[in-house]
Amino acid sequence: MLKRSRLWFLFLMAAIAAAGFSPANARRAPRFVTAATPIDAKPIYDSKCASCHGKDGRAKSLHAKHVHAREFTDAAWQAEVSDERLFNSISNGKGKMPSFKSKLSEDQIDALVRYVRQFKK
Repeated sequence: MLKRSRLWFLFLMAAIAAAGFSPANARRAPRFVTAATPIDAKPIYDSKCASCHGKDGRAKSLHAKHVHAREFTDAAWQAEVSDERLFNSISNGKGKMPSFKSKLSEDQIDALVRYVRQFKK
């Protein structure tokens, strides 16, 4: 009986090890949990994007004109630009726009892409 329970214990430990579980991984939140949690992009947009693109996405300020910021309310532009292109522009920067790859997570950038889509008129 004792041998059988040891065998099951060893089998269970091997299965856990094969699944990639370790005490170091146990403290980190799994990616699928954070991705399923909706991110409110408005505060991110307000702090990182609104100074150039405007709080309403219209890019009508003098600063926006100076840096040639994109107007997000343009329906024609919204129709032609893909989500992937928006994601890449936010991640890697474009023209005078800085890269946000090191400042924002991929989930935050995804949320910003969805938020920018809401400006379409």
